[in-house]
Amino acid sequence: MIALLIFTATYVVVALGRLPGLRLDRAGAALVGASLMVASGSLSLEEAYRAIDLDIIALLLGMMILVANLRFAGFFALANRWIARRARYPLLLLLGVGALSGGLSAFLVNDTVCLMLTPLVAELALALGRNPVPYLLALAMSSNIGSSATITGNPQNIMIGSFSRIPYGDFAGALAPVAALGLIVALLLLALAWRSEFFTRDRLPSVAPPVRWNGALLAKSLLVALGMVLLFFLGQPPAKVAIVGGALLLVTRRIKPERLYREIDWSLLLLFAGLFIVAAGMEKAALGPTALAYAGRLNLGSPPVMAAVAAVLSNLVSNVPAVLVLKPFVQSLAEPRIAWLTLAMAATLAGNFTILGSIANIIVVQRARQHGIAIGFWPYFKVGAPLTIATIVLGVMMIR
Repeated sequence: MIALLIFTATYVVVALGRLPGLRLDRAGAALVGASLMVASGSLSLEEAYRAIDLDIIALLLGMMILVANLRFAGFFALANRWIARRARYPLLLLLGVGALSGGLSAFLVNDTVCLMLTPLVAELALALGRNPVPYLLALAMSSNIGSSATITGNPQNIMIGSFSRIPYGDFAGALAPVAALGLIVALLLLALAWRSEFFTRDRLPSVAPPVRWNGALLAKSLLVALGMVLLFFLGQPPAKVAIVGGALLLVTRRIKPERLYREIDWSLLLLFAGLFIVAAGMEKAALGPTALAYAGRLNLGSPPVMAAVAAVLSNLVSNVPAVLVLKPFVQSLAEPRIAWLTLAMAATLAGNFTILGSIANIIVVQRARQHGIAIGFWPYFKVGAPLTIATIVLGVMMIR
């Protein structure tokens, strides 16, 4: 009962974002919950240490260092300017933003992609005299969809890749087609929702946003990034590849280490460590043979059932906690591969349902507000809700 109370309280705060009346945020709630699991005797200190999946922490840390180097090198600004120079019509600009966001999010953690691109896309749309909202929605929704394609696309996929041991290439082979089709659906729905913005013959003025970039650092960062992706597909352990690649990028004369360290989302790493311990305490205390047998009767091995459960749970408590909740039930299945892939697909695509569905959405909305751009709940929902349903249905039909 104590473990259940700690688990429930922790997940409620994670779902709300912070504890009302206090300054306790998601990462703090996870740390408090983990500490209480140990203090209550639900887990020993040694069991808590073992519950933390260091492969996931190492993979996230390595990818964060890579993204920071790409930002300092000017990669994201250069990519944004490349699109600005070639998009002669609003619809082409929408396609460019969606393709850039989805493509980068397939290999880099999608939250960081949104963090880097949101101010660039907002400033570009305003400079062109266009309504920035649909372009920013394209950024957020395409980032969520594109990130479903690979293990390194988002935090929940990183977790699933570690838990399932599905090879990187097999994972991408199953989910990249779903992501590609999902991007097409997202951009089509956005264009239809803002017909006056996109179905026009108005040409965009020529705009070349100023960019500061470092050629040597850019070449080095891109070389490391391409090498990492190649090694991922060759079957090397993603955590090993990411942390070694990130470490190599720290060997430089161009960037002070302190600047790189400030770019790392330490609170996200703390959130993961805490949630691992909280979930392990709950699993030890409550998820015995009876609970697993009951879950078996729910038929979670069926893709439609797993997709529905994952989508609903992801919108209630967020996708990372949802994966941790469903992990023991998937592991108990006789043939868990399809269930893992379905969970990765549905938990990620469910993030497009509302603004609060994913951290990437929240990042875009908050950073857009800094440029005087307000993205309301309903403008998002009128595209996000049908998009989520359509892409998850397509995913269930396509996963094999």
